[in-house]
Amino acid sequence: MAMVLLLVAATVGTAVWVDTSLERVPALTALPDRPPADSGTTWLLVGSDSRQGLTDEQQSELATGGDLGNGRTDTILLVHVPGLGSDVPTTMVSIPRDSYLPIPGFGEDKVNAAFALGGAPLLAQTVEQATGLRLDRYAEIGFDGFATMVDAVGGVTMCPSEPVDDPLAGVDLAAGCQKLDGRNALGYVRSRATPRADLDRMTHQREFMAALMHRATSPAVLLNPLRWYPMTHAASGAVTVDTGAHVWDLARLAWALHGDVTTTTVPIGEFTTSDAGSVVVWNAEAANRLFHAMATDAAVPQDVLDAGSG
Repeated sequence: MAMVLLLVAATVGTAVWVDTSLERVPALTALPDRPPADSGTTWLLVGSDSRQGLTDEQQSELATGGDLGNGRTDTILLVHVPGLGSDVPTTMVSIPRDSYLPIPGFGEDKVNAAFALGGAPLLAQTVEQATGLRLDRYAEIGFDGFATMVDAVGGVTMCPSEPVDDPLAGVDLAAGCQKLDGRNALGYVRSRATPRADLDRMTHQREFMAALMHRATSPAVLLNPLRWYPMTHAASGAVTVDTGAHVWDLARLAWALHGDVTTTTVPIGEFTTSDAGSVVVWNAEAANRLFHAMATDAAVPQDVLDAGSG
């Protein structure tokens, strides 16, 4: 009994310590003209390509390339967790980083430029206005933090159907199931050296996020202090959240991604060029139906999922 109490106390103490250690930014607190509240909880998950804080040696080890200052958003995911009582699965949607959208105060540009221009608040405002979804939570992780999290849980098993050989991303993987460490995992989710380039890249990002959360919430990690303690310690230094978020919100998100998840990309209408270069224009009709389903805790129509997978 004493051992159980000690374990509970240690777990609670670690959770409180991690919560107080999380870096927080006012990503959602002062956004103007916000959409109305939706059912469930909607997260904006961002992978930043900033190299700030990395030494030259770390940049070389992770194959990140040169310093890009504050960086842009290498990954943008919307995750909607339905409310209690809903039988609809969690939905995870990739927003193409070259999506051509109105950025408040800056005209139209690629969505990932919003992060460079105004940080998390401007990116969140851009996404809210483009989707009509009210964001409840925000979380961001950089290159080094991502690799550290993967190593902390002991690696993540992925099963690429084709080899991935991309010197620019620092990755050379054979086809088939294999456990990826932090460096290879980072290269895998960044690589565009595949037949569908960014489309494959977004699919890999969603698959890896789900696999990472499944690993993080598995008994092999949660019941092993040599795994869960490094994982929580890594999270405290790797993840940036909005000012209202707590470590238990991250835990609920991880658990929601542990089970069945509906995954897709915002349906694309066309690839074209603009003053911002090569851009992606959404299929407005299909995208609006996707976001309406998320806002109302409804199942995403199959034809919308098919449009997003194309």
